[in-house]
Amino acid sequence: MRRTLGRGRPFRLIVTGGGTGGHTYPALTTIRTLRAAEAASGRSIEVLWVGAAGSLEERVAEGEGITFRTVVTGKLRRSGTPLGLASLANLTDLVKVPLGVAQARSLLTEFAPDVVLATGGYVALPVGFAARLCHRPLVVHEQTVRLGLANRTLARLATRFAVSSESTLALLPESARRAAVVTGNPVRPEVMVGRADKAVEALALHGFDRRLPTVYVTGGAQGSQQINRLVCGILPWLLERANVVHQCGPDNVAELDEATATLPAELAARYRSTGYVGVELPDVLALADVVVSRSGAGTIAELTALGKASVLVPLGTSAGDEQAYNARHLADAGAAVALLGEVSAQDLRDAVGELVADDARRLDMAKRARAQGRSDAAERLVDVVLATAAGR
Repeated sequence: MRRTLGRGRPFRLIVTGGGTGGHTYPALTTIRTLRAAEAASGRSIEVLWVGAAGSLEERVAEGEGITFRTVVTGKLRRSGTPLGLASLANLTDLVKVPLGVAQARSLLTEFAPDVVLATGGYVALPVGFAARLCHRPLVVHEQTVRLGLANRTLARLATRFAVSSESTLALLPESARRAAVVTGNPVRPEVMVGRADKAVEALALHGFDRRLPTVYVTGGAQGSQQINRLVCGILPWLLERANVVHQCGPDNVAELDEATATLPAELAARYRSTGYVGVELPDVLALADVVVSRSGAGTIAELTALGKASVLVPLGTSAGDEQAYNARHLADAGAAVALLGEVSAQDLRDAVGELVADDARRLDMAKRARAQGRSDAAERLVDVVLATAAGR
């Protein structure tokens, strides 16, 4: 049951976290869900988002009409050696930490939040420390299977620590484990209500053969040169067996169109390249039987909540190799195929080929993926936030 505080004044929430969409968009989804819950209970809510100047979270907050304030933040650059960690850049940024904490403490004192929600990223550190200094309850949410550096630091300070996967619990310090709860990673509600027929109309997919499975290929908003290359290497073969929607990145459309210009007309009709998929994404996902993609935390949350069979090609430069870890975690559960290390077009062909050719295999993987997902993660996290604010 969702818990709310007593009426009489607005519920006040400070949100911090960002730097990447993986930290920013779960926070936004949680704010939207909390606003709806409090409105339904007849209570207003005031939200202050604390982040870095010129950041993604600043743009998102402003677009949503959320008050935004900035603090100074440093960044710890990873290294395999102590000497590498003691780089000039790390030492310079280390000096910024006390200033950021002082700024965040001033904001908390002025705003007097009922609770602070931190979703990771380096900007969450000064706000998390300030919450402890100001004796304000702190909820930390971890999106990935592994712990990010910022959240690992905040784990011992958190009143409650929300994780997206049961597997994360064992990675927490003992003190944080006692305060931990599995909520899942918040997924935008609109992702869950897509319609395949709307995707056909929006992207003019009238040449698709609906008797064949549809493969959705995506490399993120900017596309992926690696995934584009792999797909081009198997495209004629794949189009004999499936329809393909290929989100290749705005800068890659012309190159993809040139590479596919010589496809036979029948196969070309089953292929649609697009630079970017925006509001149509829920419908494209509803249409897709198989997804080929990176394995960031947000992508994993959506694919598992929807129950989609997928072939995951992790981004090799992701922080702490998190994408490979995410992909391996799903693959171990039979909920995805993970292509790790040096990946060839033949590797992709083998992985996708098995899924488009074998309905039973594809449906079993989709079922296992859905078992890993939590479509109600935002509601679960809101319950944790409200309960923590109420001292429960």
